[in-house]
Amino acid sequence: MPEKKPKSPEKTAKSLNDYAKYSNLAIQMVVIILIGVIGGMKLDQWLKPGFPVFTVVLSFLSVLLALYNSLKDFLRQKK
Repeated sequence: MPEKKPKSPEKTAKSLNDYAKYSNLAIQMVVIILIGVIGGMKLDQWLKPGFPVFTVVLSFLSVLLALYNSLKDFLRQKK
């Protein structure tokens, strides 16, 4: 059975740095989407429309904003 070579400290640090970077992006996306959904629900409770229009619209806009923010950060980090 071939022996595993230990990873160099630089590779380990880089992989941990990448893990932290992408975890941060995911957390940012979740927070942005939750703010949009909860804000829409609160507006619907306050204004009482027949259909939860604010929840739908703000949910959709928050997903678009989260994608834009993540892609912007991802492309900036690639340079």
